[in-house]
Amino acid sequence: MKKILIFIVIAVLLVLWGISKYNGLVTLKQGVEKAWSNVETQYQRRADLIPNLVNTVKGYAAHESETFQAVTEARNKATQTQINIENGENLTPEAIEKYQAAQNELTGALGRLIAVAENYPELKADGLFQDLQSQLEGTENRVNVARQDFNKEAQTYNTTRLRFPTNIVAKIFGFGDTPYFKADEGTAQAPVVEF
Repeated sequence: MKKILIFIVIAVLLVLWGISKYNGLVTLKQGVEKAWSNVETQYQRRADLIPNLVNTVKGYAAHESETFQAVTEARNKATQTQINIENGENLTPEAIEKYQAAQNELTGALGRLIAVAENYPELKADGLFQDLQSQLEGTENRVNVARQDFNKEAQTYNTTRLRFPTNIVAKIFGFGDTPYFKADEGTAQAPVVEF
């Protein structure tokens, strides 16, 4: 009888431990998903600013239609490339890479649009353009912070998930790895500046 009671106590303690570890992983996974939503929110803010910026530049440089078309197409592609974690889509390295590639394409198109604006001094002096450009720069900073926050949450979750004995509970309940945002290809090389 005493052995059965000891066995029951040990079993109850193991179940309570497992529940505790499971709930901890759920909490951390929710932190990762919240951080991902913040990344998407900042990218959406950027996408919302772009039509106003394009329309402002169009007023001064109507003949730059190829640039406007490229920005519009890149914006459409970037806003259509989503990772819908609410519908069970996973934050896989491939999904994040595809998402990041679409955002990078938009960044390049925006760079070309800003370069076009440099050719029009009266546009650069326009208050609306200056305000939009300032908001866009601020948004780029927010995107960077949101990506860093996501990586921090992903690291906390991944580290906890991999630690023994939590890794046993993670494996049983299918808590997978969360990938990180990574630097773009070639960013490790310093740019060459020649005078």
